[in-house]
Amino acid sequence: MWIINFLKSSIGRKLIMSLTGIFLCLFLVVHLIGNLQLLVPDGGETFNRYAYMMTHNPLIFIIALGNYFFILTHAAQGILISLANKSAKSQKYAVSTNENASWASKNMMILGILVLAFICIHMGDFWFRMKAEGTFLGEGWVPMLTYEGISEPVANLYDRVVITFSQLWIVIVYLIGLIALAFHLNHGFASAFQTLGLNHKKYTPIIKGIGTLYSYLIPIGFAIIPLYVYFTNR
Repeated sequence: MWIINFLKSSIGRKLIMSLTGIFLCLFLVVHLIGNLQLLVPDGGETFNRYAYMMTHNPLIFIIALGNYFFILTHAAQGILISLANKSAKSQKYAVSTNENASWASKNMMILGILVLAFICIHMGDFWFRMKAEGTFLGEGWVPMLTYEGISEPVANLYDRVVITFSQLWIVIVYLIGLIALAFHLNHGFASAFQTLGLNHKKYTPIIKGIGTLYSYLIPIGFAIIPLYVYFTNR
């Protein structure tokens, strides 16, 4: 079918990369807003209520499945595109066209792999362990609390976050992952719009400016959380 052939083509792969990338950029904003509730000084109640809502909403569950799919698709397409570009450049007749390209654009696959590894570590620290509660991890890994207005015990994920980010090496790993994310976003944001054909001498500089601002603010926002937890619990 033509649609399959198109999606397998270089243009199709870049289109998939762009669309999944834009979706993941929106997800990062929502995820950051939720995680910043860890900074509310109420012993973690606001964050725990938020986490409970997110894990007991069928719509959120469906969106989460889509998000996992987009992450894997984005990563797979990125690797395929990078390998294809590398193969093309190795041909004798290939002419270098990225001499003035930024360091991030030349190393997007490496940055993407670092970001993917960071996501896996992050999900292993919290999502996987929470899901494994009561199975092979045994009971009690996540303490349970009761809150007014909620008829069942609520997982005290706030407590787990504090324990995790009280370890300096974990904080350092997170900061390294967020630095890689910043470089990845700084190039990827503008590239996504360029791939979609949204190029204009008047608006492209604005898009690049928004992308640069976004690529700084999102990682900084996430970095504040482990740093705040670490230094306030010493």
